[in-house]
Amino acid sequence: MSRDRSPRRLRRLDRRVLIAASVSALSLTASGCVVVHGEREVLPATTRAEASTALQQFTTAYNAADKAYDSSLDSAHVTGALGDIDAARLKAGHTNSPSGNANYAPLELTDAKFTIPKKAGWPRWFVADAAANKGGAARWLLVFTRNDLSEPWQVAYLTLLAPTAVPKFKTDKDGWAEAVPANSAELAVAPGRLSQSYATYLKSGGTAFADGAHTSAWRADREKATKPGLAVQFLDQPLTSGDYAPLALRTTDGGALVFFTTRYFQKETAAEGTSVPTQNKDVQALTTGEVEQSLTLQLVSNQVALDPKRGGKVSVLGRIEGLTSAQGG
Repeated sequence: MSRDRSPRRLRRLDRRVLIAASVSALSLTASGCVVVHGEREVLPATTRAEASTALQQFTTAYNAADKAYDSSLDSAHVTGALGDIDAARLKAGHTNSPSGNANYAPLELTDAKFTIPKKAGWPRWFVADAAANKGGAARWLLVFTRNDLSEPWQVAYLTLLAPTAVPKFKTDKDGWAEAVPANSAELAVAPGRLSQSYATYLKSGGTAFADGAHTSAWRADREKATKPGLAVQFLDQPLTSGDYAPLALRTTDGGALVFFTTRYFQKETAAEGTSVPTQNKDVQALTTGEVEQSLTLQLVSNQVALDPKRGGKVSVLGRIEGLTSAQGG
């Protein structure tokens, strides 16, 4: 018997093969065996069970590193802004106490709530909101991210907020949250421009940000930093690429909660005949060069802000910064 190999017949066969393959792949996805086309499909970033495991693994690694003052013990679980801040803190701690942290007390995170966005493409990420035995009554917000299924979940952002300051997030019928694109034009400031806007505001002021402890009050504090015999200068820079990229979640009011990073330099210059104030031992541990007439501090700062719809002002709710290096001169 002859076989029909006409182009039309072959196209019908191709379609049937593709449909069969798609059904098979979807079946595997539903069973939890594989993720299909994760770079294109709109999917939850992770499961709630996996998010809980990631939080436990981070806490275990963080505590081990903190106890030993050894950044190699948690480097696989931190990245971005938190990675920089944590590594410098542990480096200073090890320099001043090579045998470990004499004041070590393990971090305990409880009552964890997970906000997991449903999105396409990488990075995948989610937010853990937990109570802690450190930081008073504040909730710890940790943003976990990864760029590939083969990578471990890593914390890129950490901020502490009062329980009443944590906004309500928009979720679908299954409880999955909505990630806001970096170039969103419907917000007061697009998340991708927030780092640059914040750096510009800290230098020159403006109307983009609402008054508060991390905006108008911080600018006022900087203006008072220069004193007789000591000039203090600040330079702020945006950090927006790779693991420093801003991440935003849609809130129920149509705005977004945005996590973003900046870096800033603080240069202290002593007048002739005077000297730069003596720094604490942690700053000294991260300082290179001789401090004669000046000291330049480099710090990484991660912020969390409420970015309302267009026409509103951005409110910076929280900020955690850390010294990453210093240079004497």
